[in-house]
Amino acid sequence: MANVGKKSTEWILFVILLIAAAAVIAPILIVLMNSFKGNIFITGGGTFKLPDSTSFVGFANYTTGIQRIHFFSAFGYSLWITIASVFAILLLTSMLAWYITRVKGRITSAIYYLLVFSMIVPFQMVMFPMSKIANMLHLDNLLGIVILYVGFGCGMSTFMFSGFIKSIPIALEEAAMIDGATPVVTFFRIVMPMLKSTAITIAILETMWVWNDYLMPYLVIGTEYRTIPVAIQYLRGGYGSVDMGAMMAMLVFAMIPVIAFYLACQKHIIRGVLAGAVKG
Repeated sequence: MANVGKKSTEWILFVILLIAAAAVIAPILIVLMNSFKGNIFITGGGTFKLPDSTSFVGFANYTTGIQRIHFFSAFGYSLWITIASVFAILLLTSMLAWYITRVKGRITSAIYYLLVFSMIVPFQMVMFPMSKIANMLHLDNLLGIVILYVGFGCGMSTFMFSGFIKSIPIALEEAAMIDGATPVVTFFRIVMPMLKSTAITIAILETMWVWNDYLMPYLVIGTEYRTIPVAIQYLRGGYGSVDMGAMMAMLVFAMIPVIAFYLACQKHIIRGVLAGAVKG
């Protein structure tokens, strides 16, 4: 009876996970499917139908979207902002997490709890003051927005890095220092290699956030440096008209880099999340 009950539970869990997977994958497949159909067939009630000989337009939506939103320019801006922001977040927050974990004091504790508190503050609460201050400090450019992303992304990253660093035996660092290693050498030669799984996990999460973010680039750098999410909105025409075919095609292009990056690194996610969350 116990085995029967266990198998029933496993089947129920399998069905639930299958439904959840379908709910996640279905929108992606719908976007991909509609990217090959004419605009009238998407908006005319054929959204969920497969392309046929009448609705199929080949790669016309892709070429139209690339031309209308200057896709390669937007792709370059998005790529620069994402790579620079994620690299800066990983480097700075890993060093900060190591410092506040190893150096116990009121100041480091206050910094840690302030960063944890920042994780629960919705971006919508601070977006207008942030955009005003960014303008006053001349951060409304490609370098300034990287600084802003570091500020908003350091809370979760520091929290995850700190959790894993607590599990690293301090004796390893003491042995390196006895051998003459400076704190900088100790961090990059001893600590940083151990943070690989956690760093990859954080990189995936931050990449998905920065790459797909719409509000901050729109508020801070506006239309001067259009990232892909900002550029896609310009497929909207006058009187509420939208070129849905081109928009679907550009959404497919926008998803490809993140999906590829995720698939390349996904094996590290569970390991990194557990490593950063078990120790608290």
